[in-house]
Amino acid sequence: MANKAINIGLIGFGTIGSGVVETFNLNLPLIEDKVKRKVNLKRIVDLDIETDRGVEVNPEILSTDINDILDDPEIDIVIELIGGYQPALSFILKAMSQGKHVVTANKALLAKHWDEIMESSQINQVRISFEASVGGGIPLLRPLNESMAANKIEDIYGIINGTANYILTKMADDQRDFDEVLKEAQEKGYAEQDPTFDIEGHDTAQKLIILTIIGFGVYVKQEDFHVEGITHITLDDIEFARNELGCCIKLLAISTISNGELEVRVHPTLVDEKHLLSSVNDAFNGVYIIGDVVGPVMMYGQGAGMMPTASAVVGDCIDLIEEMGKPLTYGPEKTRVTRIKDMNEVISKYYLRLMVTDKPGVLHEISGILSDLDISLESVSQKKQVTGNDVPIFMVTHQALEENIQKAVQRIEKLESVKGEVIFIRIL
Repeated sequence: MANKAINIGLIGFGTIGSGVVETFNLNLPLIEDKVKRKVNLKRIVDLDIETDRGVEVNPEILSTDINDILDDPEIDIVIELIGGYQPALSFILKAMSQGKHVVTANKALLAKHWDEIMESSQINQVRISFEASVGGGIPLLRPLNESMAANKIEDIYGIINGTANYILTKMADDQRDFDEVLKEAQEKGYAEQDPTFDIEGHDTAQKLIILTIIGFGVYVKQEDFHVEGITHITLDDIEFARNELGCCIKLLAISTISNGELEVRVHPTLVDEKHLLSSVNDAFNGVYIIGDVVGPVMMYGQGAGMMPTASAVVGDCIDLIEEMGKPLTYGPEKTRVTRIKDMNEVISKYYLRLMVTDKPGVLHEISGILSDLDISLESVSQKKQVTGNDVPIFMVTHQALEENIQKAVQRIEKLESVKGEVIFIRIL
């Protein structure tokens, strides 16, 4: 190990940061053998350096002053694990301007400030690695960017939020309502006290932005694609999907290309129980990728948690050490994407659930609206009465245009015989 020792600075000594320290404690000899250099976790900076994290750490390397990392010329790699937009962005940009390579798990920051961060990387000729930003401990971004480099990526389908997946799984397995399962998920620590970010699809969307960059070489901002959560999913939807259609409901991140046109979207989706993604349950993540040469590839594992995420962070450090001095590349040099399709242009099969007054002519009225908008039905099912004369109706369409479905739903909801909101879910 005659090469220069590598010094690392860690910003953020929370859950993941503690996992990173524990990983170095457990496997430093293995890490040093892989990179053929001495590796030194030189400094840890956090606002709180008094609380016991349950890991062994030399108190002399702890500091509350960020400049102990950013201004130290001996530190080669900075790990950012504080999350959020600021001051994380400022710290990363300053580290790069000081010639330091960066590792981060901050998907929110990457999704919002991708161009600015990558421009700084190029200007300062330093690398940034972010494997842990999508899928936690699952080896995902590097295999997509490197191992599948001989492929044109055709489709990416991801279950990449453990909270939403846990809720949908427990609703199906235990036959319990959304609110009840959400409360349990919060009690068990799978969901935040304010779960909006997870259950409304925003976390999934941020991760999909990164997957789309790596897979298709194009940066699509979250405000430019459809994002929909799972709060409207009921036990009736889950049971009908399973019993009548042989499907489960998953919150899917979708990025797929056809003739240069890219679809990017996040929404609940009916997935056939024979599809590999249907087996991704509880808080696990799974990403299903189709390449034109390799065909379908499935990557599965724990998408969050202290040690799985720390595994990816330290793996990035190892990768950076091995890649130092090589040309910088992020994703494909050229993109095949000629345009981003509007959500209204998406074509899919649809499941619809609506509550109607049980009287003659109602179905004829609804099917007439669908027919006017070139939407044909594959099946219609009417269930037992719920209250008074109201009955739920479940419909499955053939392939239809999203814009037409949206228009049909708006018209159907205005019918006197239709009670409340019409719920529709796309089918994979």
